[in-house]
Amino acid sequence: MRDRDGFDDDPAPARRRRAPIAAASAIGVLAIAALTLSSCGDRGLQFWRQDAAGGAANACPRPAAFTGAEFNAQETSLRALRRAAFRGDFFAQLELGSRYAAVKATDKNIEDPIESSVWLALALANDEGYAPINRVDRGGFWGFGGLEPLSRYDDCRAWERHNVYQRLDRQLGRMTRAEQEAVRDRVIYVLSTQDAKGYRALARLHDSLYGPFGEPQDNREGREAWGNDGKDSGPVRDPGALHAATSLFQRNDVDAYLYNYLAVQTGDVGAYVLLKDFERSSPGRSSYAAFVEAKARQWVPPFEFYPNTAPASGVPFSDESRPRGDAYEYALSRMTELPFVHVGRALRYLGVTETVPTRPDALSKRQIETLEAMLGHPMESRLSYLERVRAVQLAAVNGSSEAQLVLAVMYAEGIGVPTDYARAFHWFDEAARQGSPEAKFAMSTYFALGVTGVADQDKAAAVAVRIDSALAGFGPSASRLQAVLAQVSRSQRR
Repeated sequence: MRDRDGFDDDPAPARRRRAPIAAASAIGVLAIAALTLSSCGDRGLQFWRQDAAGGAANACPRPAAFTGAEFNAQETSLRALRRAAFRGDFFAQLELGSRYAAVKATDKNIEDPIESSVWLALALANDEGYAPINRVDRGGFWGFGGLEPLSRYDDCRAWERHNVYQRLDRQLGRMTRAEQEAVRDRVIYVLSTQDAKGYRALARLHDSLYGPFGEPQDNREGREAWGNDGKDSGPVRDPGALHAATSLFQRNDVDAYLYNYLAVQTGDVGAYVLLKDFERSSPGRSSYAAFVEAKARQWVPPFEFYPNTAPASGVPFSDESRPRGDAYEYALSRMTELPFVHVGRALRYLGVTETVPTRPDALSKRQIETLEAMLGHPMESRLSYLERVRAVQLAAVNGSSEAQLVLAVMYAEGIGVPTDYARAFHWFDEAARQGSPEAKFAMSTYFALGVTGVADQDKAAAVAVRIDSALAGFGPSASRLQAVLAQVSRSQRR
């Protein structure tokens, strides 16, 4: 029956019509809930359970590629990528790993497995590759759903890291032990240029409580990338299947403690909190404190700056790091205190000049640009304070005992580089090995006075080194030796 407004006043047909709709809605809700539960349980590894054709769809976006047909365009793109990668850009590191591996035929001329492995390892150690981002609480039926990605960005990064693990393992597996050590040393150097963040990453790389490349144990994206998601199914269940990649950094509490301690020395407050957490994380770790503190005073990075050797392609691995922080800026401002003749001698040693310039304005534009090209710096036609430092450093690492002596003094006095007695002693030692009497005299002073953690006080060693310096003809040592010998002869006459 219908009422006078034309509506059916019998509710039964309406209920009958709504019943299928309600049933369908309930089924839909259950289906959605089931799908939600299924995706929560199976989300992780599904993005690489696809054939190779799905690879392009799973990959994350890359920086705009501007590799051209000409060498200069290729070199320019590499420089830009390296600057970003040194600052910790995850995708720039991925791209460099591919470029130096010559994944594309156009990059065959710059193929270098060691350099490729360095950037792949740095991408794996980069927490941008596994830290959950772009997450939002979507709510959902009956509370299912919760925090989910706004996009598949988390999945694509885990897919990228999974592929990097496989590629890095293959590349390292073909290398000699010395080549693997070169990869490890370069990774340590690059991370050491990133201050507290880099030291914390190095601490995780050596900490057995983290994954192979510092992934937190409770981070699903990090675990899944190397195949440890806590399930029995998946492409890689045994980390031993990736032995070359997962054993690049050996785990030990001392090194993990050391890098946490070095992070604190940068003045970072968060690093101090993490150090205390590290000490409490496992029984006995805090007992290493005194030993690690002494070791930290002696620690120097594997390189003075990134190795600027070049592969057959001629593209140099120039140092893309830059001085950072007030201490570095202040040290650079003191470069005026270093007589320019020492920079000039370094330039002559490097073959930039034929004679020794004694003033900056004695250098031609071509000579300045030659050094800038060697360093991979922009062509500015003027010698900056940083480039003066780099000239001395470059000559020192290439074997100039004179530059090694100058660099040691620079570290001892905080001129051009922040004061670092461990590095000063290292370069005095390098120069002394080449017979520098001045360096031997400086080392004798170190041993005579003692520098805590760098060179313990050793009077016998001080005398031996000073005698060696005197015999090599160094004036202060010779006069001091004559005074000692005269005193000894007088005591014998008595």
